[in-house]
Order: sequence, then structure tokens, then C-alpha cells
Amino acid sequence: MSNITPQTSLALMQATQVKDPASVISNMASKNMQRIESSAREFEAVFIAEMMKPMFEGIEVDKTFGGGKGEEIFRSMMVQEYGKEIASLDIIGIQNQVKSKLIDMQAARTTGNI
Repeated sequence: MSNITPQTSLALMQATQVKDPASVISNMASKNMQRIESSAREFEAVFIAEMMKPMFEGIEVDKTFGGGKGEEIFRSMMVQEYGKEIASLDIIGIQNQVKSKLIDMQAARTTGNI
């Protein structure tokens, strides 16, 4: 069975039509690096949100605003957004380590040193 996906087929067809294959390779590498950086940032955001959850568990629900399931859901979403915002500042350093490891893993995979 072939491992070629429709996206790969399309990329190969476009690459054969381009006069400068180096620019295609450079463009693919750039997109790949963007995906790696995005994945690392998302990982850090989830990690931060999970570390922040216990901070909010002890806070009582304000009966003035109703509380209940809706406020629980909102609080969960708020913690996730806090995690995303802190991760976007890149001050914790987790995403740099994750990005480095993803690059190493990809390099090992492409050279066959898995």
C-alpha cells in the first residue's frame, strides 16, 4: 500500500511544474517549522493550563452570578485561555525544549536513525 496522501500527490505535481525545486523544498521546510513551533506552543499551553487548574478549584462560585455547570465550563475555558496567553509569551521555556526534541525526532526519522 502506498504512503502517498492526496496532499503529497498535489505537492509532488506542483513541484514538477516549478522551475526552481530548491524554492519548493525551502517552502516545505518553512511550513514544517511553523507546524513544529505551533505544536510546541500548544503543548506548553496545555501544560500550563493543567498546572493552573488546582489554583482555581479552591475558589468558591459566586452565587450572585448563578454558578452551576455553566460557570464550571466557563472557568475551564478561562484557564485554557490563560494557558494559551502565557505560552504565547514564551517565558516558561517548555516550548523551546519540545521544539528542539521534535526537530531531533524528525531528523532521526528522515535519516533512518529511529
